[in-house]
Amino acid sequence: MSYTLAELAERVQGKVKGDGNLVISGLGTLEKSDRQQLSFLANPKYTNQLKTSGAGAVLVKSVEQASVVENAIITQNPYLAFAQLSHLFVPKTQSWVGVHASATISDQAQVAEDVTIGPNSVIDEGATIGSGTVIGANCVVGRNAHIGSNGRLYPNVTLYHDVKIGDDCILHSGCVIGADGFGFAPRTDGWEKINQLGGVEIGNQVEVGANTTIDRGALESTRIGNGVKIDNQVQIAHNVIIGDNSAIAGGVMIAGSVNIGEFCTISGGSGITGHLTLTDRVHITAMSLISHSILEAGSYSSGTGMEPTSKWRKTVARIRRLDETAKQVLDLRKQVNKLLEKVDTK
Repeated sequence: MSYTLAELAERVQGKVKGDGNLVISGLGTLEKSDRQQLSFLANPKYTNQLKTSGAGAVLVKSVEQASVVENAIITQNPYLAFAQLSHLFVPKTQSWVGVHASATISDQAQVAEDVTIGPNSVIDEGATIGSGTVIGANCVVGRNAHIGSNGRLYPNVTLYHDVKIGDDCILHSGCVIGADGFGFAPRTDGWEKINQLGGVEIGNQVEVGANTTIDRGALESTRIGNGVKIDNQVQIAHNVIIGDNSAIAGGVMIAGSVNIGEFCTISGGSGITGHLTLTDRVHITAMSLISHSILEAGSYSSGTGMEPTSKWRKTVARIRRLDETAKQVLDLRKQVNKLLEKVDTK
Protein backbone atom coordinates (compact mmCIF):
# COMPACT_ATOMS: atom_id res chain seq x y z
CA MET A 1 0.00 0.00 0.00
CA SER A 2 2.29 2.71 -1.30
CA TYR A 3 1.48 5.74 -3.44
CA THR A 4 3.37 8.67 -4.83
CA LEU A 5 2.62 12.09 -3.48
CA ALA A 6 1.25 13.07 -6.90
CA GLU A 7 -1.15 10.12 -6.88
CA LEU A 8 -2.44 11.08 -3.42
CA ALA A 9 -2.84 14.72 -4.45
CA GLU A 10 -4.90 13.70 -7.47
CA ARG A 11 -7.28 11.70 -5.27
CA VAL A 12 -8.10 14.76 -3.14
CA GLN A 13 -7.91 17.34 -5.96
CA GLY A 14 -4.89 18.90 -4.27
CA LYS A 15 -1.75 20.62 -5.55
CA VAL A 16 1.71 19.18 -4.94
CA LYS A 17 4.47 21.32 -3.55
CA GLY A 18 7.85 19.57 -3.74
CA ASP A 19 8.62 16.05 -4.98
CA GLY A 20 5.56 14.47 -6.58
CA ASN A 21 7.42 11.17 -6.90
CA LEU A 22 7.94 10.83 -3.15
CA VAL A 23 6.59 7.40 -2.08
CA ILE A 24 4.11 7.45 0.82
CA SER A 25 3.30 4.19 2.62
CA GLY A 26 1.24 5.42 5.56
CA LEU A 27 -0.32 8.27 7.50
CA GLY A 28 0.80 9.77 10.80
CA THR A 29 0.74 12.73 13.16
CA LEU A 30 2.91 15.80 12.74
CA GLU A 31 4.75 14.91 15.92
CA LYS A 32 5.57 11.26 15.20
CA SER A 33 5.51 10.75 11.42
CA ASP A 34 8.57 9.53 9.50
CA ARG A 35 9.81 10.13 5.96
CA GLN A 36 7.47 7.51 4.45
CA GLN A 37 4.33 9.00 6.03
CA LEU A 38 1.91 11.76 5.12
CA SER A 39 0.59 13.98 7.91
CA PHE A 40 -1.93 16.84 8.00
CA LEU A 41 -2.42 20.26 9.58
CA ALA A 42 -6.09 20.87 10.36
CA ASN A 43 -5.81 22.98 13.52
CA PRO A 44 -3.77 26.22 13.23
CA LYS A 45 -2.56 25.90 16.84
CA TYR A 46 -0.26 23.07 15.69
CA THR A 47 1.37 25.17 12.96
CA ASN A 48 4.62 25.38 14.94
CA GLN A 49 4.97 21.58 14.60
CA LEU A 50 5.43 21.90 10.84
CA LYS A 51 9.05 22.99 11.27
CA THR A 52 9.98 20.01 13.45
CA SER A 53 7.83 17.31 11.86
CA GLY A 54 9.60 14.29 10.37
CA ALA A 55 6.74 13.62 7.95
CA GLY A 56 7.67 13.11 4.31
CA ALA A 57 4.83 15.42 3.32
CA VAL A 58 1.94 17.30 4.93
CA LEU A 59 -1.61 18.10 3.89
CA VAL A 60 -2.01 21.87 4.33
CA LYS A 61 -4.53 24.53 3.42
CA SER A 62 -2.33 27.39 2.19
CA VAL A 63 0.81 28.14 0.18
CA GLU A 64 2.22 29.87 3.26
CA GLN A 65 1.91 26.68 5.33
CA ALA A 66 3.39 24.63 2.49
CA SER A 67 6.45 26.88 2.37
CA VAL A 68 7.47 25.68 5.86
CA VAL A 69 7.92 22.03 4.75
CA GLU A 70 9.80 20.34 1.93
CA ASN A 71 6.81 18.47 0.48
CA ALA A 72 3.12 19.17 0.79
CA ILE A 73 -0.31 18.72 -0.73
CA ILE A 74 -2.27 21.98 -0.72
CA THR A 75 -5.99 21.36 -0.40
CA GLN A 76 -8.98 23.36 0.74
CA ASN A 77 -9.84 20.98 3.60
CA PRO A 78 -6.80 19.05 4.91
CA TYR A 79 -8.81 17.10 7.50
CA LEU A 80 -11.34 15.91 4.94
CA ALA A 81 -8.48 15.00 2.58
CA PHE A 82 -6.84 13.01 5.39
CA ALA A 83 -10.13 11.15 5.95
CA GLN A 84 -10.44 10.36 2.25
CA LEU A 85 -6.87 9.10 1.99
CA SER A 86 -7.20 6.98 5.13
CA HIS A 87 -9.27 4.49 3.10
CA LEU A 88 -6.18 3.68 1.05
CA PHE A 89 -4.16 2.43 4.01
CA VAL A 90 -6.59 0.14 5.81
CA PRO A 91 -4.81 -3.11 6.75
CA LYS A 92 -6.37 -6.49 6.07
CA THR A 93 -8.16 -7.54 9.24
CA GLN A 94 -9.01 -11.19 8.64
CA SER A 95 -6.94 -14.12 7.42
CA TRP A 96 -9.70 -16.02 5.61
CA VAL A 97 -11.72 -15.46 2.46
CA GLY A 98 -15.07 -16.94 1.56
CA VAL A 99 -17.09 -18.89 4.11
CA HIS A 100 -15.16 -20.43 7.02
CA ALA A 101 -15.74 -24.14 7.54
CA SER A 102 -17.03 -23.61 11.08
CA ALA A 103 -19.75 -21.13 10.05
CA THR A 104 -23.37 -22.31 10.15
CA ILE A 105 -25.54 -21.08 7.28
CA SER A 106 -29.18 -22.04 6.83
CA ASP A 107 -30.20 -23.53 3.52
CA GLN A 108 -32.99 -20.96 3.56
CA ALA A 109 -30.57 -18.00 3.71
CA GLN A 110 -29.58 -16.01 0.62
CA VAL A 111 -25.87 -15.18 0.68
CA ALA A 112 -24.08 -13.53 -2.26
CA GLU A 113 -21.22 -15.54 -3.71
CA ASP A 114 -18.49 -13.06 -2.76
CA VAL A 115 -19.51 -12.68 0.91
CA THR A 116 -16.91 -13.47 3.58
CA ILE A 117 -18.18 -15.22 6.73
CA GLY A 118 -15.88 -15.85 9.68
CA PRO A 119 -15.45 -18.74 12.12
CA ASN A 120 -18.43 -19.81 14.23
CA SER A 121 -20.81 -17.27 12.73
CA VAL A 122 -24.47 -18.22 12.31
CA ILE A 123 -26.75 -17.11 9.48
CA ASP A 124 -30.37 -18.06 10.22
CA GLU A 125 -33.11 -18.98 7.76
CA GLY A 126 -34.54 -16.22 5.62
CA ALA A 127 -31.51 -13.97 6.16
CA THR A 128 -30.08 -12.16 3.13
CA ILE A 129 -26.53 -10.84 2.78
CA GLY A 130 -25.52 -8.63 -0.13
CA SER A 131 -22.46 -8.70 -2.36
CA GLY A 132 -19.08 -7.78 -0.90
CA THR A 133 -20.15 -7.92 2.75
CA VAL A 134 -17.73 -9.26 5.36
CA ILE A 135 -19.09 -11.03 8.46
CA GLY A 136 -16.52 -11.43 11.26
CA ALA A 137 -16.09 -14.33 13.66
CA ASN A 138 -18.85 -15.30 16.12
CA CYS A 139 -21.51 -13.09 14.56
CA VAL A 140 -25.21 -13.97 14.53
CA VAL A 141 -27.51 -12.83 11.72
CA GLY A 142 -31.03 -13.65 12.84
CA ARG A 143 -34.04 -15.04 11.06
CA ASN A 144 -35.18 -12.87 8.12
CA ALA A 145 -32.52 -10.26 8.86
CA HIS A 146 -31.14 -8.36 5.86
CA ILE A 147 -27.67 -6.91 5.28
CA GLY A 148 -27.01 -4.91 2.12
CA SER A 149 -23.91 -4.88 -0.05
CA ASN A 150 -20.35 -3.98 0.96
CA GLY A 151 -21.10 -4.06 4.67
CA ARG A 152 -18.79 -5.01 7.50
CA LEU A 153 -19.69 -6.78 10.75
CA TYR A 154 -16.74 -7.04 13.11
CA PRO A 155 -16.53 -10.07 15.45
CA ASN A 156 -19.32 -10.75 17.95
CA VAL A 157 -22.04 -8.61 16.37
CA THR A 158 -25.61 -9.81 16.91
CA LEU A 159 -28.49 -8.97 14.60
CA TYR A 160 -31.84 -10.17 15.92
CA HIS A 161 -34.67 -11.32 13.66
CA ASP A 162 -36.19 -9.00 11.06
CA VAL A 163 -33.44 -6.40 11.34
CA LYS A 164 -32.67 -4.53 8.10
CA ILE A 165 -29.22 -3.06 7.45
CA GLY A 166 -28.55 -1.00 4.31
CA ASP A 167 -25.52 -0.84 2.02
CA ASP A 168 -21.98 0.16 3.04
CA CYS A 169 -22.63 -0.11 6.78
CA ILE A 170 -20.03 -0.86 9.48
CA LEU A 171 -21.03 -2.52 12.76
CA HIS A 172 -18.29 -2.82 15.37
CA SER A 173 -17.72 -5.63 17.84
CA GLY A 174 -20.27 -6.31 20.52
CA CYS A 175 -23.06 -4.18 19.13
CA VAL A 176 -26.56 -5.66 19.37
CA ILE A 177 -29.22 -4.60 16.90
CA GLY A 178 -32.85 -5.55 17.50
CA ALA A 179 -32.98 -6.58 21.16
CA ASP A 180 -36.35 -6.05 22.85
CA GLY A 181 -37.25 -2.54 23.83
CA PHE A 182 -37.88 -1.89 27.51
CA GLY A 183 -41.63 -2.48 27.57
CA PHE A 184 -43.52 -3.72 30.63
CA ALA A 185 -47.06 -3.11 31.86
CA PRO A 186 -47.49 -2.88 35.64
CA ARG A 187 -49.54 -5.55 37.42
CA THR A 188 -50.56 -5.69 41.05
CA ASP A 189 -47.97 -8.42 41.60
CA GLY A 190 -45.20 -7.20 39.26
CA TRP A 191 -44.79 -6.59 35.55
CA GLU A 192 -46.27 -7.97 32.33
CA LYS A 193 -43.85 -8.05 29.40
CA ILE A 194 -44.97 -6.27 26.23
CA ASN A 195 -43.61 -8.24 23.31
CA GLN A 196 -41.74 -5.99 20.92
CA LEU A 197 -43.28 -6.72 17.52
CA GLY A 198 -41.47 -4.09 15.42
CA GLY A 199 -37.98 -4.26 13.97
CA VAL A 200 -34.93 -2.08 13.36
CA GLU A 201 -34.28 -0.41 10.00
CA ILE A 202 -30.83 1.06 9.38
CA GLY A 203 -30.09 3.04 6.22
CA ASN A 204 -27.00 3.17 4.00
CA GLN A 205 -23.49 4.23 5.04
CA VAL A 206 -24.24 3.96 8.75
CA GLU A 207 -21.52 3.15 11.29
CA VAL A 208 -22.38 1.72 14.71
CA GLY A 209 -19.73 1.63 17.46
CA ALA A 210 -18.64 -1.18 19.74
CA ASN A 211 -21.11 -2.36 22.41
CA THR A 212 -23.84 -0.04 21.19
CA THR A 213 -27.42 -1.30 21.39
CA ILE A 214 -30.34 -0.35 19.17
CA ASP A 215 -33.64 -1.80 20.40
CA ARG A 216 -36.46 -3.00 18.17
CA GLY A 217 -39.75 -1.13 18.12
CA ALA A 218 -42.84 -2.13 20.05
CA LEU A 219 -45.16 -2.14 17.00
CA GLU A 220 -43.35 -0.12 14.33
CA SER A 221 -39.61 -0.16 13.64
CA THR A 222 -36.82 1.84 15.22
CA ARG A 223 -35.29 3.75 12.28
CA ILE A 224 -31.76 5.01 11.71
CA GLY A 225 -31.31 7.22 8.63
CA ASN A 226 -28.66 7.23 5.92
CA GLY A 227 -25.17 8.39 6.85
CA VAL A 228 -25.73 8.31 10.61
CA LYS A 229 -22.60 7.79 12.75
CA ILE A 230 -23.00 6.27 16.22
CA ASP A 231 -20.11 5.93 18.68
CA ASN A 232 -19.40 3.21 21.26
CA GLN A 233 -21.69 2.29 24.17
CA VAL A 234 -24.72 4.23 22.99
CA GLN A 235 -28.22 3.07 23.97
CA ILE A 236 -31.00 3.75 21.49
CA ALA A 237 -34.38 2.64 22.79
CA HIS A 238 -37.45 1.36 20.97
CA ASN A 239 -39.12 3.41 18.25
CA VAL A 240 -36.42 6.09 18.15
CA ILE A 241 -36.04 7.79 14.77
CA ILE A 242 -32.71 9.38 13.82
CA GLY A 243 -32.54 11.51 10.69
CA ASP A 244 -29.94 11.35 7.94
CA ASN A 245 -26.32 12.30 8.67
CA SER A 246 -26.70 12.85 12.40
CA ALA A 247 -23.80 11.88 14.68
CA ILE A 248 -23.99 10.55 18.25
CA ALA A 249 -20.93 10.36 20.51
CA GLY A 250 -20.09 7.73 23.13
CA GLY A 251 -22.19 7.03 26.18
CA VAL A 252 -25.35 8.77 24.96
CA MET A 253 -28.66 7.36 26.23
CA ILE A 254 -31.79 7.96 24.14
CA ALA A 255 -35.13 6.91 25.61
CA GLY A 256 -38.05 5.52 23.65
CA SER A 257 -39.94 7.26 20.84
CA VAL A 258 -37.50 10.16 20.49
CA ASN A 259 -37.46 11.73 17.02
CA ILE A 260 -34.09 13.29 16.10
CA GLY A 261 -33.79 15.31 12.90
CA GLU A 262 -31.13 15.42 10.20
CA PHE A 263 -27.56 16.70 10.69
CA CYS A 264 -27.86 16.73 14.48
CA THR A 265 -24.91 16.08 16.82
CA ILE A 266 -25.29 14.64 20.32
CA SER A 267 -22.09 14.92 22.38
CA GLY A 268 -20.80 12.27 24.77
CA GLY A 269 -22.59 11.29 27.95
CA SER A 270 -25.80 13.13 27.11
CA GLY A 271 -29.28 11.80 27.84
CA ILE A 272 -32.58 12.39 26.06
CA THR A 273 -35.84 11.56 27.82
CA GLY A 274 -38.66 9.80 26.00
CA HIS A 275 -41.19 11.02 23.42
CA LEU A 276 -39.29 14.20 22.49
CA THR A 277 -38.58 15.81 19.13
CA LEU A 278 -35.30 17.43 18.10
CA THR A 279 -35.54 19.36 14.86
CA ASP A 280 -32.83 19.34 12.17
CA ARG A 281 -29.34 20.70 12.98
CA VAL A 282 -29.61 20.64 16.75
CA HIS A 283 -26.27 20.32 18.53
CA ILE A 284 -26.18 19.04 22.11
CA THR A 285 -23.00 19.64 24.13
CA ALA A 286 -21.45 16.99 26.37
CA MET A 287 -23.20 15.61 29.47
CA SER A 288 -26.45 17.44 28.76
CA LEU A 289 -29.87 16.16 29.85
CA ILE A 290 -32.56 16.97 27.30
CA SER A 291 -35.96 16.87 28.99
CA HIS A 292 -38.16 18.76 26.53
CA SER A 293 -38.43 19.01 22.75
CA ILE A 294 -36.15 21.34 20.77
CA LEU A 295 -37.92 22.87 17.79
CA GLU A 296 -35.33 25.45 16.72
CA ALA A 297 -31.90 24.64 15.26
CA GLY A 298 -28.85 25.61 17.31
CA SER A 299 -26.57 24.55 20.15
CA TYR A 300 -28.01 23.50 23.52
CA SER A 301 -26.42 22.67 26.89
CA SER A 302 -27.46 21.77 30.42
CA GLY A 303 -25.78 21.13 33.76
CA THR A 304 -23.09 23.21 35.44
CA GLY A 305 -19.62 23.78 34.11
CA MET A 306 -16.49 22.38 35.73
CA GLU A 307 -14.76 24.38 38.46
CA PRO A 308 -12.45 23.61 41.40
CA THR A 309 -14.15 21.30 43.92
CA SER A 310 -14.12 23.82 46.76
CA LYS A 311 -15.85 26.41 44.57
CA TRP A 312 -18.25 23.80 43.13
CA ARG A 313 -19.39 22.85 46.66
CA LYS A 314 -20.19 26.47 47.42
CA THR A 315 -22.07 26.78 44.14
CA VAL A 316 -24.14 23.68 44.91
CA ALA A 317 -24.90 24.99 48.39
CA ARG A 318 -26.19 28.23 46.87
CA ILE A 319 -28.28 26.34 44.31
CA ARG A 320 -29.92 24.36 47.12
CA ARG A 321 -30.88 27.64 48.80
CA LEU A 322 -32.36 29.18 45.65
CA ASP A 323 -35.96 28.29 46.52
CA GLU A 324 -35.60 29.77 50.01
CA THR A 325 -33.86 32.84 48.57
CA ALA A 326 -36.60 33.34 45.98
CA LYS A 327 -39.25 33.28 48.71
CA GLN A 328 -37.28 35.83 50.73
CA VAL A 329 -37.00 38.11 47.70
CA LEU A 330 -40.75 37.81 47.11
CA ASP A 331 -41.47 38.70 50.75
CA LEU A 332 -39.14 41.70 50.55
CA ARG A 333 -40.86 42.86 47.35
CA LYS A 334 -44.24 42.69 49.07
CA GLN A 335 -42.89 44.70 52.02
CA VAL A 336 -41.40 47.32 49.69
CA ASN A 337 -44.67 47.61 47.78
CA LYS A 338 -46.57 48.16 51.05
CA LEU A 339 -44.14 50.90 52.08
CA LEU A 340 -44.50 52.56 48.67
CA GLU A 341 -48.30 52.45 49.01
CA LYS A 342 -48.07 54.23 52.40
CA VAL A 343 -45.78 56.90 50.89
CA ASP A 344 -48.17 57.44 47.99
CA THR A 345 -51.17 57.95 50.33
CA LYS A 346 -49.46 60.71 52.29
